[in-house]
Amino acid sequence: MFKKVNIKEVNFNPFTEINDRWMLITPTVEKVNPMTASWGGFGILWHKNVVYTFIRPTRYTFELMEKTEYFTLSFFDEEYRDVLNYCGTKSGHDIDKVKETGLSVVKDDNFIYFEEAEAVYCCKKLCFADLNPSNFLEDEIETFYPKKDYHRMYIGEIVHLIKKIV
Repeated sequence: MFKKVNIKEVNFNPFTEINDRWMLITPTVEKVNPMTASWGGFGILWHKNVVYTFIRPTRYTFELMEKTEYFTLSFFDEEYRDVLNYCGTKSGHDIDKVKETGLSVVKDDNFIYFEEAEAVYCCKKLCFADLNPSNFLEDEIETFYPKKDYHRMYIGEIVHLIKKIV
């Protein structure tokens, strides 16, 4: 069971939560397809609490994000590391990630998330921007793109945060 919490009352370190623990990005579309991400951030933009996340155009999740205005970022306990790894290395084009991982889907208003998550940021897309290699100021950044599949950045307003009640 989850409850909405005030985002200003949450002790959250994006450097450890995103980079070390990872998250699932789940667009709100008919086919539930979570994708693991370890790049992104949180902040304030346009006087709103926002997240920003990055998806390559070669990912199936990119196609799904383009079809919706809502998405979630779900964070899990360490015991779900294998699930996160699976969702980051398999394509939803080829398999049903939810069925294969045993995740339990929750559909709530405009959002899709999982009973197993410990915290879920429910977001509405505000903006997107494609990364342009001509804007890279360090040559090493290009090494992340051997296939020239530059990420699209999505900025989403955090509509609400829900946390699992323990």
